[in-house]
Amino acid sequence: MAYGYHNKVEICGVNTSKLKHLTAEEKQVLLERASAGDREARTELIDGNLRLVLSIVQRFSGRGENMDDLFQVGCIGLMKAIDRFDTSAGVQLSTYAVPMIIGEIRRYLRDNNSIRVSRGTRDLAYRALQTRDRMTKELGREVTVEEIAAVLEVPVPQVSHAMEAIVEPISLYEPVYSDGVDAVCVMDQIKDNENSDDNWLENIALREAMKTLAERERKIIALRFFANKTQMEIAEQIGISQAQVSRLEKGALARIRRQM
Repeated sequence: MAYGYHNKVEICGVNTSKLKHLTAEEKQVLLERASAGDREARTELIDGNLRLVLSIVQRFSGRGENMDDLFQVGCIGLMKAIDRFDTSAGVQLSTYAVPMIIGEIRRYLRDNNSIRVSRGTRDLAYRALQTRDRMTKELGREVTVEEIAAVLEVPVPQVSHAMEAIVEPISLYEPVYSDGVDAVCVMDQIKDNENSDDNWLENIALREAMKTLAERERKIIALRFFANKTQMEIAEQIGISQAQVSRLEKGALARIRRQM
């Protein structure tokens, strides 16, 4: 099932097409009220930031997890962020909340992760292991999967898959090297620089910052940097001068930088 803002999709009984959107000013007022103990303001803040939770949950789709569960866990992260947010810190709530929501979801996935292997696959794997041990003793050498499959009269891919299925998964935090002070973990060896969390967090922060712009400013930024239009082309398209486009673009970029 696809989850998006504009389609009528139910998640945890919430129609995602009708999620609230709060302006920066509204968030600030509600944060001040919530920090003073106003429970109603806290509830409004949670409701007004469910879009943020949904956008993060979508990152974890395709893993076979129940999206309702992930959404609820993400909401817990959001509530923790709201309760711990310091209004004097000079950062946006979304900037502070995103890592907490992600952390809460990851903790849930880690604590509830279980790889389910069918009984047939498991039985085949154990038979293959027994055959491997017996043949190794008889032949005095390591045997191949092809040799095991021939004895069991089972296709090689099926035997290979079964043996791999019962291998205990390695944690991403499993140390692969340590000098006594710092440890290098599996995660450090397989880091994806192109799709790192830092890049993803920057994209979320950019989307949040774009929401603070006026409609014309958003259009200019979108045409300039996403559609690769020149300032002159933009001026002709929206009916203003190139100088006005330049001025609006500079102002919008400055506001985005402050928000991020």
